[in-house]
Amino acid sequence: MLQTVGSTLLGVIVPLSVPVAFGALLARFRAWDTKHLLTLYLYVLSPAIIFDTLRNARISMDELYNTIGFALVNLLLMWGVAKVAGMITRMDSAETAGLTLISTLTNSANYGLPLVLLAFGQLGLDKASVYVITQMIIVNTVGVYFAARSQFSVKSAVKSVFALPAVYAAALAVFLKIFGFHLSTGLEQGISMVADAYSPVVLTILGAQMVKVGRPEATRVRPAAFWTGTVIRLLLAPLLAFTALKLLGISGVLFSVLFIQASMPVAVNAVVLAERFDAALGLVSKCIVWTTLASFLTLPVLIVIVQAMN
Repeated sequence: MLQTVGSTLLGVIVPLSVPVAFGALLARFRAWDTKHLLTLYLYVLSPAIIFDTLRNARISMDELYNTIGFALVNLLLMWGVAKVAGMITRMDSAETAGLTLISTLTNSANYGLPLVLLAFGQLGLDKASVYVITQMIIVNTVGVYFAARSQFSVKSAVKSVFALPAVYAAALAVFLKIFGFHLSTGLEQGISMVADAYSPVVLTILGAQMVKVGRPEATRVRPAAFWTGTVIRLLLAPLLAFTALKLLGISGVLFSVLFIQASMPVAVNAVVLAERFDAALGLVSKCIVWTTLASFLTLPVLIVIVQAMN
């Protein structure tokens, strides 16, 4: 078991950690501004990999429905856990909002997709793409609601979803796939070239973001709140995801991919919502850093477990 975990750590986590480390070093010692690369990620790399993956994805309609169904069930479970934990630990409204973001929003795109590709290959990436699109929609609708219920606007949430280029890329890929249409060979090869740049670029951005979210507010976080968020994301999230997947009858590679995606650390974009809506920014920032660091150890164990089950 330990040998298998070690080989998974070397084969999956170490390659991912190299661009993350470079990004962290650039942000720490060169005051690297990732704004322009974030624009590249949002408007070029993300749509390209979503289109390329869905265009060639080996995923059935049943798997599509199961993925969306699991994403919604898991969202409700994690929401409920955050509500109960907030009441038990007597958190105020801001801390509860932050805890909800920590519990429900996972880093399934810029960390999860490269991880799934290394751990489960192209087949795993095919199945993960639908989950990532669903998560993007959740972040820009339900995520906004969690962060600021009093300021929540359905109209604004819908507009934010349709401002995502990846949503249009996904719609185009599905349209072409359903009706059997094709882009020119040169155009599809060009999109694939852009998609290949996704992993190293977004992992470098992730490293820089981890340094930046370690901000002064994090030092003033109540230990009870921090440990509650960390335990929920690292321990309860995998347990609840496993239970939900079993109850929904999901198995095989799809089970493995969805389980790992639901067990990812806190999404970096959760800090954007926390900052914008005053939802315990320090708590969210601290949990992002420490759950991401801890995931370098916990995820290899989870990957070995699900691989042994299939």
